[in-house]
Order: sequence, then C-alpha cells, then structure tokens
Amino acid sequence: MKGMKLIKTISTFAAILSGFTMAAPAQTPRLTLLDGLSQGEWTLKERGSSEAGQKICLGNPEVLLQIQHSNMTCRRYVIENNPKKLRVSYKCGSAGHGVTEIKLESSTLVQIYSQGIRNNAPFSFTMEGRRTGPC
Repeated sequence: MKGMKLIKTISTFAAILSGFTMAAPAQTPRLTLLDGLSQGEWTLKERGSSEAGQKICLGNPEVLLQIQHSNMTCRRYVIENNPKKLRVSYKCGSAGHGVTEIKLESSTLVQIYSQGIRNNAPFSFTMEGRRTGPC
C-alpha cells in the first residue's frame, strides 16, 4: 500500500513539473542575418524599377521583415534562419499576413522577397535594400 501511495505522489509531482515546463514561454530565436546589417539610411528599390526607391532609417532591421505591414504588431514564425538567408512568416490579425525572405549579399546589401495579403488584397514584390549613408 505504501508503494502505491509513493508512486501516486511521484506521478503527481512529475505531472506538476511537466506542466510548468510546457507553460514556459518560447524563446524568440536570434535572427543572425539581421544582426550583421549596418545601421543608417537604406534605400529599398523594387527590382527592375527605374524609380528612386523608398528611403528608410534602419535602426531596427526587423522592419525589413514586414514592409507591407510596418508599424503593426504581428506574430512571427521563423521558417529559415542562418547568416545568409532568413525566411519569416507573419500574421497581423485582420490586417493580413505575409512571408518574407531576405538574402544577405553584404552588410550593406540585401535582396528581399515578400508576398502575402494586406487589407484583403494580395501583394508580391522583390526589392533590393542598399545602405546609402547615415541617417
């Protein structure tokens, strides 16, 4: 009888511990490609376009992940994460969602491909991001 009580106690304790382990928040992985980008003024230009492009001051390089959903709080899922290539899927509630892939050519040059839905309309673009000076 004492043996059964001990097994029940240990089982209960193990169940409680596993519950705490499962409830712990997941760590956000470090996005190594973004860590290597130079801060400053960047020009984002759609590939093949003759227009001057959009200038942004790149302080937090994570803005490159959701260009069509900038300034929105979105949930992100990292699909691929290495120093030369980053692919992230994100969801922004009713505002839409997207998948962005960034390929690093150097600390001052990236290729960005993104597609998804914004305000119930599809988008898809390929851009080159290039550091063009200080902010």
